[in-house]
Amino acid sequence: MSTDSAPAASVPAKRKRVHPVDQVPPPGRLVALGAQHVVAFYAGAVLVPLLIARAIGLDNEALTMLITADLFTCGIASLLQSVGIWKIGVRLPLLQGITFATLAPVIQIANQHGGGRVGLQTVYGAVIAAGVFTFLMAPFFAKLIRFLPPVVTGTLITIIGVCLIPVGAGDAVTDPNQHLKDPGNWKWVCYALGTILLIVLMQRFFRGFMATIAILLGLVVGTFVAWLCGDAHFSSVGEADWLGFTPPFAFGWPQWDIVAIVSMIVVLLVVAVESTGSIFATGEIVGKRIKSDDVAAAVRADGVATIIGGSFNSFPYTAFSENVGLVRLTGVKSRWVVACAGVIMIILGLLPKLAKVVESIPAPVLGGAALIMFATVAIVGIQTLTSVDFTDHRNLIIAATSLAVALYVQFSQSSAPTTVIEKGAPVDVPALPGVDQAMPNLILQIPFSTGITMGAITAILLNLLFFHIGNKGPAVAGGGAITLDEVNEMSVEQFRETFGEVVQGVDWVLDRAFDQRPFDDVHDLRSAFQEAMLTGSDTEQLDLIRAFPDLGAEDEETGELQAVDHKGLSHLEETEHENVVNLAAAYRDHFGFPLVICARETERYDRVLRSGWARMDNSSTSEKSFALIEIAKIANYRFDDLVADANPITSARFSRQPELS
Repeated sequence: MSTDSAPAASVPAKRKRVHPVDQVPPPGRLVALGAQHVVAFYAGAVLVPLLIARAIGLDNEALTMLITADLFTCGIASLLQSVGIWKIGVRLPLLQGITFATLAPVIQIANQHGGGRVGLQTVYGAVIAAGVFTFLMAPFFAKLIRFLPPVVTGTLITIIGVCLIPVGAGDAVTDPNQHLKDPGNWKWVCYALGTILLIVLMQRFFRGFMATIAILLGLVVGTFVAWLCGDAHFSSVGEADWLGFTPPFAFGWPQWDIVAIVSMIVVLLVVAVESTGSIFATGEIVGKRIKSDDVAAAVRADGVATIIGGSFNSFPYTAFSENVGLVRLTGVKSRWVVACAGVIMIILGLLPKLAKVVESIPAPVLGGAALIMFATVAIVGIQTLTSVDFTDHRNLIIAATSLAVALYVQFSQSSAPTTVIEKGAPVDVPALPGVDQAMPNLILQIPFSTGITMGAITAILLNLLFFHIGNKGPAVAGGGAITLDEVNEMSVEQFRETFGEVVQGVDWVLDRAFDQRPFDDVHDLRSAFQEAMLTGSDTEQLDLIRAFPDLGAEDEETGELQAVDHKGLSHLEETEHENVVNLAAAYRDHFGFPLVICARETERYDRVLRSGWARMDNSSTSEKSFALIEIAKIANYRFDDLVADANPITSARFSRQPELS
C-alpha cells in the first residue's frame, strides 16, 4: 500500500510553546500566589494616601475613603498592565501602585488650594489631565528607549532597590501597638529578623509550590507569633463594615489649574522613566525581550490607570518594586498571578473588613519581608550592570554619580514632625527641612522629591552628555551608513552581500535573519541575527564556528591576517604572535574547531593567552557554547560598525579595542 494513503491523524499535532509569562497556574495555586503579591504590596499601597491625608488635614472618614479607593483602583490598574487591552498594558507580571513621586506635588497643590477635601478637587483635576497627556505621549516616549542603555536601566533599578531598603528598615523598628519608631526594642528586631529567617529557611528546605509562597507563609507565621505575644491585634476587623464603595468624584468635581496640571505632567514624565526601569527589570527576570512597543503599551496603561485614579479618588500609578522583587524571589513568572492579585485588590476595596485583616500585620513582620524584596530589586539592577563595560570610564561615571546623587537626595529629605520611642518613653522630634524644600518652586522640587527620581534624571542626562553630545559620542555604537529603510527593501542576495561580514558569510544565519523582515527598528534587526544564531541545529552552529579562521592565521601569499578583526594582532612581537598561533593550533587539535575570542572584551595579549589555555580543560559541549557566545559578541560589534543608529539596549559596551577571532 502506498504510504500516501496513511491517515493524516497519525501525525501528532505540534504543540505551541507557551511562554512562562502567559501560563496560567491551577486555580488554588493562582489565588495563593496572587494573595502573596497583595500582602507584599499592601503596606506600600496604603502608605501614600495615609501620608497625604495627614499632610493636608483630611478627616478619618476621608482617609478611609482614600484607602479603599486606592485598593480598588490599584486592582484595575494591575489588570490593565498584566492582562492588557488593545495596545494598553505591557502584559508582564507588574503590580501597580501609587507612586511615591506624587507625594510632594499632591500635598503642595492641595494645600495651596484650600487643603482637605476642597484641595483634593484641584489635585484630581491635575491627575486626570496628566493621565490624558501620558496616554497620548506614550508612543513618543517609547522612541526614547535608545537613550536607556543597560548602564542607565541597571543603575536605575539598583537605585530603586537601595532607596527602598530604608522603608523596610523603618517598618522593621516600628512599634505595632503605638505605630511609633522604637529602634531600641529587641522584640521588633526579633520579629523582623525572625521573619527573614523563616523566609530563608523555607526557600532552602521547601520545594515546589511551598517555596514559591515563602514570603506569604513567613508573614502569616510572623503575625501569628506576634499575636501570641500580644503585638498583633484584629479588633479593627470587627469594627469595619462588610461592604463599602467610594463612588467617583466623592470629594466633588475636579477643578482645573494650569500650574497644577503642568506640575503633575512633570511628575508623570519622571514616573514613566521609573516605570521603564521596572519593565526592563521584570523583562530580564522573566526572560522576555522588551521592545519599544512594550514600553509604549506600559506607559499607555499608566496613563489610563491615572485617569481612572483621578476619577475614583486616587493618584498616579507605577509598577511597585516590592512585587518586581517578589517575582524574582519566587520564580513565578505568570502575569495571570498579578491579574489575580488585581482582582483580590478590587475585592478588598469593596470589603473593608477583609482589608483590615491584611492591615493588621505588624509593621516589624512586614518590614522584615520588605527588606528581602527591596534588596532583591537592587540585585536585579546589579545583574543588569554586569553587562556594562566599566573599563570605559564614561559608564563608570554615569553609574557612580547617579547612585551618589540618588542617595544624597534620598537621605536628605525633609521630615514631618514625629514621635519616637527612646528608652521606653515617647519623644517628639520636630520637623526638619530637607533638600526638596530648598528648591524655590514646585517644579524644581519635583526632581528632588525622591532619590529614585533624581537618580533617574541624573543617569539619563549623563548618558546624553557622555555618549550623545559633542565628540565623545554617540552612545549608539552604529557608525555605519546603512539605514533600516534600505535593509527592509533589500533582496536576499543584497542582504547576504551587505551583512555577510557580520556572521563570517554563513548563509543559513543570514537567510533566517532575512526571513524576519520587515524590521520595526534597528533593535529588531540586531535581534534577528542573535535569534538566528541561537536557533540553529548543532551541525549548523558547528559550521558557523568553523567559518571563523584560526587565531592569528595569516595569508600565505601576502602575509596579512585572514580576519579583518585581527588588526590588533598585527602589533604583536614575533614571539607573541607565535604563542597565539600555537594556542590556536593546540585548541583546534583538541576540539576540532577554531578558538574564537572577542578581543573588545579581552584587553591585553596576556589575557587572551590565559583565557585560551584555561578553556582547554573544558568539555567540547561547553567550548561550543563559549564559542557561540563569543561569536554573538563579535557579530554585535560588527553590526554596530555597519548599521546607522544601532540600538544600544543590547549593546552598551563601548571599547576602543579591536576584535580577534
